[in-house]
Amino acid sequence: MSGELPSAPTKKNKYRKDKPWDSDDIDHWKVEEFTPEQSSYPFLEESSFSTLFPQYRESYLRQVWPTVTKALDAYAIACELDLVKGSMVVKTTAKTWDPYIIFKARDLLKLLARSVPVQQALKILQDDVQCDIIKIDNFTRNKERFVKRRQRLIGSNGATLKAIELLTQCYVLVQGSTVAAMGSYKGLKQVRRIVEDCMRNIHPIYNIKTLMIKRELAKDPILSKESWDRFLPKFKKTNPKKKRKAPKTTKEKEEDSPFPPPQLPRKVDLEIESGEYFLYEKQKQMRKRQQRKEREEEKREEKRKQKEKEYIPPDEENVNDSQVGKEGESSVKRKKHKRKHSST
Repeated sequence: MSGELPSAPTKKNKYRKDKPWDSDDIDHWKVEEFTPEQSSYPFLEESSFSTLFPQYRESYLRQVWPTVTKALDAYAIACELDLVKGSMVVKTTAKTWDPYIIFKARDLLKLLARSVPVQQALKILQDDVQCDIIKIDNFTRNKERFVKRRQRLIGSNGATLKAIELLTQCYVLVQGSTVAAMGSYKGLKQVRRIVEDCMRNIHPIYNIKTLMIKRELAKDPILSKESWDRFLPKFKKTNPKKKRKAPKTTKEKEEDSPFPPPQLPRKVDLEIESGEYFLYEKQKQMRKRQQRKEREEEKREEKRKQKEKEYIPPDEENVNDSQVGKEGESSVKRKKHKRKHSST
């Protein structure tokens, strides 16, 4: 007997069993193709989905509907375009052999209603292509702020949106209050994170930079098995310090009293105090006239004083009489001198 004891299982791997069929060379993200031989059709029940579309898409859908019908016929799915109700309907038939294709057809109608071109939307029928409709109108109530953040997601001349498509290998379309994305599960997860962070006021360039670093690190076989936390940038949200406002001057609090404040006098009380309440109607009218005349007299007096101000001469500089006489004599001499020269 050897003295070695069997190692006790750790708490983490206590209930984990060996999986001989699961090895490292298996790609868990890969979607296997489904063939008619694997199906057990016909189905017992008919499944159907309907989707409404906006009015501005009506003319486009009428043009491309034959293309949509032809593509769905290959999977034995019936489709219908109702222009009166403004809806599109897809149904399974007796010849339908793929049980999941009805969900793919439903996603196709959603993408067509969200302004995705028909040639791009038909790719959703492939097994390795999925879609995600991201709602972005519930992140902020301010309309101007919503439009600004949505434009930030697109970028100047669509540069930011193009960078997101290249890094995630997904098709992304921003339309109205939603963002339609098509691609693999892994790419759709990255797109959703970027879109939601952008609507939460985190610029897409931060997530784009992180994806670029991850793509470069994945090329190195040594680093592919290690943690990448030390290589990824850590962006901290910093709030700028605001200037401290001076505290508002508050009035001194009055002492609390159990008694209510004194009641303000009424108009009748004031008339009783002045004695006006006991006067007759004629006397009241005469008193009002007298008060009106007094006010008119005061206004006339003010106007008269303003008019008199216009006739008051301004203050002149004090000039001596001798200076005035000298200036006069010099001006007379100049005139005589001019006359002599003119006569000669």
